[in-house]
Amino acid sequence: MSGSATPPPAQPAPQPHWPVWRVWPRSLAGRTALVLLLALTVVQAAGLTIHALDRVDLQRFAQAREISARAISAWRTVILAPADRRGQMLAELELPNELSVTLDEHPLARLDHPPVPPPIARMLRLDLLSGGPPRFRPREVITSWDRRAPWGPPPPPGMRPQSPPEGALPGFGLFGGDGPGFLVSLRLPSGEWLNLRIALPPPRPWHSETFLIAFAAMTLAAGLLILWAVRRLTRPVRTLAEAAERLGRDVNAPPMPEAGPTEVAKAAHAFNTMAERIRRFVGDRTQMLAAIGHDLRTPITRLRLRAEFMDDDEQRRKMLSDLDEMEAMVAATLAFARDDSTGEPTVSLDLAALCRTVLDEAADARPDLAEAIAYAGPERLVVQARPVALKRALANLIGNALLYGSSARLVLAVPEGPGRPVRLAVEDDGPGIPADALEAVFQPFRRLEASRNRETGGTGLGLPIARNILRAHGGDVVLRNRPGGGLVALATLPG
Repeated sequence: MSGSATPPPAQPAPQPHWPVWRVWPRSLAGRTALVLLLALTVVQAAGLTIHALDRVDLQRFAQAREISARAISAWRTVILAPADRRGQMLAELELPNELSVTLDEHPLARLDHPPVPPPIARMLRLDLLSGGPPRFRPREVITSWDRRAPWGPPPPPGMRPQSPPEGALPGFGLFGGDGPGFLVSLRLPSGEWLNLRIALPPPRPWHSETFLIAFAAMTLAAGLLILWAVRRLTRPVRTLAEAAERLGRDVNAPPMPEAGPTEVAKAAHAFNTMAERIRRFVGDRTQMLAAIGHDLRTPITRLRLRAEFMDDDEQRRKMLSDLDEMEAMVAATLAFARDDSTGEPTVSLDLAALCRTVLDEAADARPDLAEAIAYAGPERLVVQARPVALKRALANLIGNALLYGSSARLVLAVPEGPGRPVRLAVEDDGPGIPADALEAVFQPFRRLEASRNRETGGTGLGLPIARNILRAHGGDVVLRNRPGGGLVALATLPG
């Protein structure tokens, strides 16, 4: 017994698969158009096949009747003509290309050849030759396939020719070949033989040269009509998606038009009803928070007055500091809940000038960090925005960088092309934040600084307010840790 290990069986090679995602469109309009075009192709192909088969049958019938009529005419001409003029009169006959007639001493058809199948004999109406008056009937009729039929070479002398293959009737070799199909030999009363060589030509299903052109033009027109109809029918879906996107950015976005087919109008009405309920909910929440904030201001004011009369200076200072922090948190909460930026009109403004103004104000407020504040970008960049709201968002981002990173560098980039967004980055040299908290800090009142001290941790609303404002403009803001240390806030605005 050998000690060598048996090699493992070879793993079958992975079968390549066609990437379906490249063929199957992602859009509803594309999928619907593709299905309809495929269905149109199948229907057109089936119709074309039916037309071709019907045309072939008609051609066979017409050709057979034409050959039959000319063959009977040739036989009657020979029967009625004097014996010395039969050859001349046969030569003067106008015969189709598929039929040739000769007057010979011997028959060309052979009894040892395969006979003409009954379906072809019936189609050519050969029985009419024997159905006339007795003096017009041929004395003998021999039919056979031609030795030069296209399904095999001529047999050697003394041997039977190859029979036509099974299933070849009634058209194999006659309609698809170039040589004669079969022979009919008719014996005259004088002993001569009238030999008919018949070859039905190949079928021509496309009888007109312009048929395929017209068919292709019709198919192209139907395809274009399908594309136009699909785009028009799926337009309400795109409109609904755009309206949902606008509602996600601005709760006060205008309603959808409730027009079009019944289903579209119902969907638009349901969407508008949902948007109105969302606006009502947001309004009720804002009104409730405003009422709470207004009610809190009165006890805060009373506590401030009582704190002023405290004898202990240290306790009075702590009490007033807590009251200031409480009042600031109430004001920030009310500002976040009201979101006054959505009511401000949109105008054209110079974003570069606004960025420099916010940086100058930050430097004036923090003179100790003025050297760590810088701007890089174009001298002028005009965008459509709400000035007060956008200034507040930039101030929050810059203030956050100064508070936690002790520096703020604002980099403004022009759009890469028409329709491309404006990119803005605020960098700092701080310690950064954990990767799993980069998105969590945008939640209201979420602070990574655990002391809850407003001097070191803020209120936890600066970044949420900045994101709400930028998203209301159609942009966004995200945080990323810099490879060399520090944090960068990447903001985008529509170009």
